[in-house]
Amino acid sequence: MNNTQPKSGSSRLLALDIMRGITIAGMILVNNPGSWGNVYSPLLHADWHGLTPTDLVFPFFMFIMGISTYFSLRRYEFKFSWPCVAKILRRTVVIFLIGFALAWFGKMVGALNKPDVSIAEAMFDFSTIRILGVMPRLALAYGFSAILAVLLSRRQLAWTIVLLLFGYFLILVFGHGFEFADNNVLAIVDQKVLGADHVYSSKIDGVRLKFDPEGLLATLPSVAHCLIGFLCGWLIVSTKDNTLRINRLFIVGAILTFAGFLLAYGCPLNKKIWSPTFVLTTCGLAASLLGLLIWIIDIKGHKRWCRFFEAFGINPLFMYCLAAVFAILFRNIHLPVTDLSGHGLASVRAFLYDFVMTPLCGGNLTLASLGYALLFVVFTWCFGYFLYKKRIYIKI
Repeated sequence: MNNTQPKSGSSRLLALDIMRGITIAGMILVNNPGSWGNVYSPLLHADWHGLTPTDLVFPFFMFIMGISTYFSLRRYEFKFSWPCVAKILRRTVVIFLIGFALAWFGKMVGALNKPDVSIAEAMFDFSTIRILGVMPRLALAYGFSAILAVLLSRRQLAWTIVLLLFGYFLILVFGHGFEFADNNVLAIVDQKVLGADHVYSSKIDGVRLKFDPEGLLATLPSVAHCLIGFLCGWLIVSTKDNTLRINRLFIVGAILTFAGFLLAYGCPLNKKIWSPTFVLTTCGLAASLLGLLIWIIDIKGHKRWCRFFEAFGINPLFMYCLAAVFAILFRNIHLPVTDLSGHGLASVRAFLYDFVMTPLCGGNLTLASLGYALLFVVFTWCFGYFLYKKRIYIKI
């Protein structure tokens, strides 16, 4: 393989598939511990201000989605047309509805475990379903950023990113957005527009509020997030030499990362409000990681290690949704068990955690929780690997 030029377009995109797979595997890992009471701190989100490794996986995927949006819009030459807009709107609606369906499925299956709830009540009770979440956030960010991408030039998109982030910063400053309190404008808007019963309930330092980490107003910086990825997609395509490509990605990554950390003195890093500095820092780190992966995979040719992640990367949203369905089932399907208290029932997750992973880990509950999460990732990967071997690509 040429050290500076990939052999083909598919080869050129392998690093992107691997990074996409790493982020999906990471999202599944941190979402499915054996016990939320026993989790290593790097695998938890920051309570409020701050940044942990776990806080990187979702924004990394959103950055990659922006790059993928650039690739998908090339066929329309980045020009406004009804077929192009129809495709964008269709994909936006589908992704949003899938997210809503996952929330409905989780609530329904949980309700069916209650003895006083009928099947009809479980299936048709929409009174407390969370409307927003990871998939709806992806849908809205993709939809708005893709529409902007076919309406504006690259220079205009760059200014749009600045305006979105600065405008959102002003909203946070004047709307108490940096405070986890009842007067936080983000929480107020979600409750007024969606209704308090449809908003995620967050708890920090013993205080519980109706505050959604994927709320409506925070869609503004997430659109900027995708647009940064979109412009990095242009950088990748417009640069034919792999060495020059990674140099530019590292430069962009360094600029964004340092800008994010420096500005954090006045605008704290915060995933739950998707602060402007969170956008800059995570996009910068994502660009740097992508440059590193291109160097490892496409320049040095070290590919064997990454096959595991490729199975996640070629069907990313499907794998994420499949893992979400498995997680719901594992929490709600119960098995008969016998312990010191006698006979009883335990969910599949509790059974694997308490009776399999905990003994294997010598009673170390935190290690057992991580062991369950890794087992869950591998279990989900088996289905992805089957699709990978059969060359089945499920586009969402």
